[in-house]
Amino acid sequence: MFSVRIGGNGMGTRYYLVEAWALPDVLARAVEAKRLLSTGAAKSVTDAIETVGISRSAFYKYRDAAVPFVEMSAGRIVTLQGSLEDRPGVLSGLLNRFADLGASVLTINQNIPLSGQATVTISLRTETLTGDVESLLNDARGLPGVRSLGILAAG
Repeated sequence: MFSVRIGGNGMGTRYYLVEAWALPDVLARAVEAKRLLSTGAAKSVTDAIETVGISRSAFYKYRDAAVPFVEMSAGRIVTLQGSLEDRPGVLSGLLNRFADLGASVLTINQNIPLSGQATVTISLRTETLTGDVESLLNDARGLPGVRSLGILAAG
């Protein structure tokens, strides 16, 4: 997931949460080049752009247009929404897993179960998370009784 900035030139800036597969290849490559530079895997812009296969002008044009969601959500509040099976212990198991991974649960809203499942919305503070938000989601989706779980908002 990436946060993508679109706009400018008098239009105002708007942000979108976009899955990586939907990004133009050049934008994803610019983000990768920026990562190579920030981690020290590339010693210069020239090394980074040669590694990912884009031009210098493309790098400078797109380097700040997209930020990986993992970076954007670090130390922030993330709101998740999902569907849980209507069985004892499913919600508490999910909340315990969040706590085990270092997330601080701020709010929980669970709707009345219908047809054996309940919609739940949970807001988490991520500043003490031991991994990243994507890892937390993937881990939580594998828990018994969790039918679906995704990001509703981040701020």
